[in-house]
Amino acid sequence: MIASPLPRRTSIAFPLISIIVSFSLLHFPPPPNSHNHTVTLNSTDDPRIRRNNYIVRFIHYDWAQAHRDYLQLGLRSPGWCWIERRNPASGYPTDFGLVWIEESGREVVIREIERLGLVKDVNVDASYRRRDLLKEGRTDRVGAFVDGKKRPGKIFTAMSFCEAEEGERNSSFSWRRELLSERSQVTSLFGADALWTKGYTGSKVKMAVFDTGIRANHPHFRNIKERTNWTNEDTLNDNLGHGTFVAGVVAGGDADCLGFAPDTEIYAFRVFTDAQVSYTSWFLDAFNYAISTNMDVLNLSIGGPDYLDLPFVEKVWEITANNIIMVSAIGNDGPLYGTLNNPADQSDVIGVGGIDYSDHIASFSSRGMSTWELPHGYGRVKPDVVAYGRDIMGSKISTGCKSLSGTSVASPVVAGMVCLLVSVIPESSRKDILNPASMKQALVEGAAKLTGPNMYEQGAGRVDLLASYEILKSYQPRASIFPSVLDYSDCPYSWPFCRQPLYAGAMPVIFNATILNGMGVIGYIESSPTWHPSDEEGNLLSVHFTYSEVIWPWTGYLSLHMQIKEEGAQFSGDIEGNVTFRVFSPPAQGEKEHRSSTCVLQLKLKVVPTPPRSKRVLWDQFHNIKYPPGYIPRDSLDVRNDILDWHGDHLHTNFHIMFNMLRDAGYYVETLGSPLTCFDAHQYGTLLLVDLEDEYFPEEIEKLRDDVINNGLGLAVFGEWYNVDTMVKMRFFDDNTRSWWTPVTGGANIPALNDLLAPFGIAFGDKILKGDFSIDGEQSRYASGTDIVRFPSGGYVHSFSFLDISESGATQNVLRTADMATVDFPILGLIEAGEGRIAVYGDSNCLDSSHMVTNCYWLLRRILDFTSGNIRDPVLFSNSAKQDSSLYEEDNQLPSRRTDVNFSAYSAVVGKEISCGSDTRFEIWGTKGYNLQVRGRNRRLPGFPVIDLGRGLNSSNHTSNLRRPKVSVKSRGDSVGNSYLGLLYGEEHDMPVLATSHWIVPALVAVTGLLVFLSFWRIRQKRRRRRKGSGPGRFSNL
Repeated sequence: MIASPLPRRTSIAFPLISIIVSFSLLHFPPPPNSHNHTVTLNSTDDPRIRRNNYIVRFIHYDWAQAHRDYLQLGLRSPGWCWIERRNPASGYPTDFGLVWIEESGREVVIREIERLGLVKDVNVDASYRRRDLLKEGRTDRVGAFVDGKKRPGKIFTAMSFCEAEEGERNSSFSWRRELLSERSQVTSLFGADALWTKGYTGSKVKMAVFDTGIRANHPHFRNIKERTNWTNEDTLNDNLGHGTFVAGVVAGGDADCLGFAPDTEIYAFRVFTDAQVSYTSWFLDAFNYAISTNMDVLNLSIGGPDYLDLPFVEKVWEITANNIIMVSAIGNDGPLYGTLNNPADQSDVIGVGGIDYSDHIASFSSRGMSTWELPHGYGRVKPDVVAYGRDIMGSKISTGCKSLSGTSVASPVVAGMVCLLVSVIPESSRKDILNPASMKQALVEGAAKLTGPNMYEQGAGRVDLLASYEILKSYQPRASIFPSVLDYSDCPYSWPFCRQPLYAGAMPVIFNATILNGMGVIGYIESSPTWHPSDEEGNLLSVHFTYSEVIWPWTGYLSLHMQIKEEGAQFSGDIEGNVTFRVFSPPAQGEKEHRSSTCVLQLKLKVVPTPPRSKRVLWDQFHNIKYPPGYIPRDSLDVRNDILDWHGDHLHTNFHIMFNMLRDAGYYVETLGSPLTCFDAHQYGTLLLVDLEDEYFPEEIEKLRDDVINNGLGLAVFGEWYNVDTMVKMRFFDDNTRSWWTPVTGGANIPALNDLLAPFGIAFGDKILKGDFSIDGEQSRYASGTDIVRFPSGGYVHSFSFLDISESGATQNVLRTADMATVDFPILGLIEAGEGRIAVYGDSNCLDSSHMVTNCYWLLRRILDFTSGNIRDPVLFSNSAKQDSSLYEEDNQLPSRRTDVNFSAYSAVVGKEISCGSDTRFEIWGTKGYNLQVRGRNRRLPGFPVIDLGRGLNSSNHTSNLRRPKVSVKSRGDSVGNSYLGLLYGEEHDMPVLATSHWIVPALVAVTGLLVFLSFWRIRQKRRRRRKGSGPGRFSNL
């Protein structure tokens, strides 16, 4: 019996129906334009939904509407919205957009945005906070941490202070990009009246004051051209007084507080609210508007240590590239070195320091050098110039005058002079002659060098208005170099170079100079610079050069790497000569030929015979990690309001006093910015390791062991605290980057140091010790140091009674009470190891000038006497200190590495290949060092996860979350931030964004239906073949 066709149709229809039903159950996202993806800046939404604002930077300028449409067409994920910015910049094309993104789907949305071809990057819209500066002379100094608790706002240095607080500067750090300010009429001191009598008063010069605004019809100002508000407050007025004061120093007309350029056109950009808050996006819009409206000069009395804040830094480059002369305060973090503030530390910005009326560097004025270039390079000279910044007279908020002090006062002093100088050049030719480089050339070449301060304190010296006027009167576009002279006989100005002569066999001495190109915004060095010695002895100097491939905007760098040839090992005397190079720029409008200029750097160097090995000390700079970008915690936990280690940890920044002491003691100190494989141990008496945070290559550990035991190298190690529990307590949520910040390591990386010292049987512990002690009458403070837990017998160990604050040091103040017991802890150890000698000490605060209570230079000298010359101090090597038995702590009791920190994002070792940089001897540049085979290496420490550099900095990965899930997950407190900085923190939520039940069930049904359909189709085909029976044989097996 032949079956009817009806059942066959039913069997086919069933699986087809199953497939249709299955796909109907699948969850498809709505089309991209199905929802409204635009809100206004001040609109409010459901407060229960966590969302944060992000800056989306594009690779080109376009109208905001076009950028918004592009995102809407390119993104399929929900949970984001374009924020409409209603400010004066909305009438011009822009290169960024502001969006809010729900935290639950942040990672997915940002990943989608960054994949779009026209998107440059995505960054958190960080807020900037400043404290109330000008309330009738009262300035409440508030740092980043108040009693160890983090305040809101982005991390920026403290920019203002009361005169009464000048001697109380234990805190140099603030969590805000603040306005520098604080109190005298200085126009006559700089000779401004001489230019006024010539008719130069700042006329037709457009001056942008980025500050707190200004009130309309203020009686002190003749020419307030425009007031714009960039905040979320509906006012143009200055209700704090800071913006009014700064504008008054520039262009005030009151007889009691005259400004430098009273006819200057003032454009007041109100970028701070009455609550002293601002956001990056406000600055970016305001900067774009300043470019679009062709400002001539821009004053920024703000600053901070984060030179890796790319949206801000790159926009400053764009400002100067558009021929706007920017003047900025260098910072109020003096007298500490290595405390330059950004953007004043940028070479295209005129950075201004402060002096008093006696021409002394103001104690509050930040000192150089710049720290961008460390560890392989050397910092640039900053500030550029200094100006009076104490007791300066300026306009009050409504009427009258008052006096304030600070580098933010010195900054508008120079900005006012710049406006006056701009007006000297006829308006028709200003843009052809004046630019950020030519104005800086006029200021630094005209400045008066002060007697006493060094170049990293005063730059070119006190600005001289009339000398700069004479330079500009006859200025022709040219390139130059600053400083133009390096003279070892000019001390102390040429410090630190003049403090230590050159000699054969030393690490190269690096001098980093700034190229100023007044010929064009872009330029190039025509051919490699050339050294021209003035006599035969000058041929003993070998100079290698590194320099900017492209000089942009307006500026570049030239680094000299100088070393004396081996044939000069016995030479003593001076070497003089010039370094010359040519810079060219494309022709200006209407010109056919390239512009070209020759730059000359004069050198006068002092050379001595190579010192004996016992007097040569090598400082390890390579294994130092600083902020930015990593959260490197403070060394002294007693300092509650300065949480980050950001001064560079260099011999010439916060260890500069120690450097001077060692020179006075007859030691020659050199710097190593490359791995320990990159120096010849036979040349040095001691390798000095102080407060180091990085890891070590296995090759370094092996070489150091051989250097000490077989080659007689001395080793001196100064450690710091390291306690995992304390680091966990120091973890905090940053409301600006919307991320958790976790210390990268402790005060020092003790687990790494223990690996380095393991071949010698030495190890530090994880105690945090605090107290005073005395050795041979020398009183010392042990500030958050660690203890020694392993040390071989036969060595000499000194123990003292201290309080262990490991449990509470980072979270609360520890006050000594009578019932608190102290215990003796070993902190100093000295021992011979083969041919070499080793000394270890558990604290470095006594060498660091940042937060020093008492110094231990006396101890360092005695240690070096031992490690370098085997001179044994009778107190340090007393019989009572000799160890008859070894100290030993089990491996599982030693401090361990954290496995939840993305260490490779900061490390120069983890995940990197070993290589000798341009700071080492010329013959090993680019190699792996001495006595090493050339081989590639990517090292990953045990316990460290594979690092995604896009998540990198200041972030944590919980151990249970090291393997990322395949589905998108929500993250608590997460932020993509700047991909360059990598301020990210990833932490899984309990539930995925897309529940499994939304797709897995219909998908299984669909697959089942498809299989059923194929089965019925195959059965039907077989039945057809059987009915045909007589078909050709070649089809019978189908």
